[in-house]
Amino acid sequence: MMIKKLIEKFNNSANKGQSIALLGLRLVLAYGFYETAKIKWQDIGSVADWFESIGIIAPKFNAYLAATTEMAGVFLLALGLGVRFISIPLIITMVVAIKTAHWANGFAAGDNGYEIPLYYLLMLLVLTSFGAGKLSADYLIQRFIKK
Repeated sequence: MMIKKLIEKFNNSANKGQSIALLGLRLVLAYGFYETAKIKWQDIGSVADWFESIGIIAPKFNAYLAATTEMAGVFLLALGLGVRFISIPLIITMVVAIKTAHWANGFAAGDNGYEIPLYYLLMLLVLTSFGAGKLSADYLIQRFIKK
């Protein structure tokens, strides 16, 4: 019985840190997407040319789509606004990145492998499953709507 109470106490304490963990996850992802979005927007023409060279259909459209999705992700993840919704197009972006640009290089990030996009994809799946947490615009909006 003592062990059961100890486990219960630990779980209750761990649950209290959930929103901080989700905030940290969102901010790390936002920063990661900021760097790639910024690079894309600095020379979107070169991104479109590169997309074409690796066989992505409608390369100019997809360059703008990827850059816009990533930049929207930066702001929405940081604010915790529409987190479950923006996670879906970001997951798709990561799947495409893994398939087209990283898979052939293997797993290791140092070899431009799929390690980092896979981590992002998994973090986005966590946010899709658990939401943004209490430290988010999503939570504030939900509380306002319930009043």
